[in-house]
Amino acid sequence: MRLKIFIIGPAYPLRGGPAQFNENLCHELRQQGHDAQIISYRLQYPNFLFPGSSQFETNAQAPANTPIHTLINSINPFNWLRVAHFIKKEKPDFILFRFWLPFFGPSLGTIARLVKKHTRVLALTDNVIPHEKRVGDKPLTQYFIKGCQGFIAMSQKVLQDISLFTNTTHKVYAPHPMYETYGAPVSQSEARQKLGLKPDDKIVLFFGLIRHYKGLDLLIEAMAHPAVRLAKIKLLIAGEFYDDKMMYINAMQHYQLNEEVVILHDKFILNEDVKYYFCAANLVAQTYRTATNSGVSMVSYYYNKPMLVTNVGGLPEIVIHNKCGYVVEKSNTQIGQKLADYFNEGKEDEFTKNVIEEKKKYEWSHFINKLLELYNTCS
Repeated sequence: MRLKIFIIGPAYPLRGGPAQFNENLCHELRQQGHDAQIISYRLQYPNFLFPGSSQFETNAQAPANTPIHTLINSINPFNWLRVAHFIKKEKPDFILFRFWLPFFGPSLGTIARLVKKHTRVLALTDNVIPHEKRVGDKPLTQYFIKGCQGFIAMSQKVLQDISLFTNTTHKVYAPHPMYETYGAPVSQSEARQKLGLKPDDKIVLFFGLIRHYKGLDLLIEAMAHPAVRLAKIKLLIAGEFYDDKMMYINAMQHYQLNEEVVILHDKFILNEDVKYYFCAANLVAQTYRTATNSGVSMVSYYYNKPMLVTNVGGLPEIVIHNKCGYVVEKSNTQIGQKLADYFNEGKEDEFTKNVIEEKKKYEWSHFINKLLELYNTCS
């Protein structure tokens, strides 16, 4: 049965993981024959609330075969009425809200309430408990949750958290699918040449926007572990600082980690360059303090990269310990020991083979089947 589906969330020209995910999902749904479209933001965040350099892609092109309606102003209630009118006029079979911050509770919750008599209202919840808590989080999230009829979550932890706001049984778990839009893998030698890295270095990659909850400071401290120093491991940091950069620079100086040991590419990584960072690395590290699901893990799977993750949120669901990488506690000592073990014990080939096998469960078809199953239970 061909369905008309509106995905409500960021998309081109907005940048970042959620936008990439929504565009992937829309493309995959259309590949299966559905009329999928995206309703994105005219204004996602006011500039004073956005910590990065820009909310927009600088040189990427709009994704092909992906209809995008740039409509929502997140802080204008009159706009929410117009968006709801547009949805009712278009008569989709269901809409899927992308929700990850309480900030979006008022706008998305209001739109949901205005259209739920005319269409099914589902939500893809990245988080319902935010990583960085603020006053008012709970009522804003509750306002949104109460406007929806069904929920899909990409980690068991988030699925459990939904129960704090609603007792609905209309909720399903589906693992985060792999990102496939950053280009085919390239050889490690080509990737390192592109990034100016030495061909024989042992490189651990930390990738993505840098915020306190992602625990980069733990990883920097781990780089000072004697076994890590002895193994001559290097850390490649690729991402834009949303925290105070000097806090991390001071830590590097304190532990006497020079620019040859910690290689800093502190900028937003363009889509066309993502593949080079992952293909250049031997191991990807996510030393998060809190987590739900992770797009970085899914990019790692796509590029066949073993991972080291901390034992938080949904990360242990994704990375099988001692098979696809390591699951460690939030301890710089444990992190350092496992980094050293990975290279000293020659685990890369073994773990890479396991990653190639394990990633089959993260194909888009599985996620879409779960989404349509949720729609059918709510109909």
